[in-house]
Amino acid sequence: MADKTKKHPENVPGKYYTDENCTACQLCVSTAPDNFKMTDDGDHAYVYKQPETPEEEEACKEAMEGCPDEAIGDDGE
Repeated sequence: MADKTKKHPENVPGKYYTDENCTACQLCVSTAPDNFKMTDDGDHAYVYKQPETPEEEEACKEAMEGCPDEAIGDDGE
């Protein structure tokens, strides 16, 4: 499970985030491209936009469930 005390600073405020466990596998970026991006140096992914539609919410949940590093969190905000 992702650790909200170790969030990447690029994450926008809100429910979903990535933490230091991210190994840049890009699964979240391909699963929820409207919400996740890679950093310019490709070191890790981050949430650049919180979900605004039911479809985006579902894609973020799918990305979180599929993350092999358990680096995506949902703090319920």
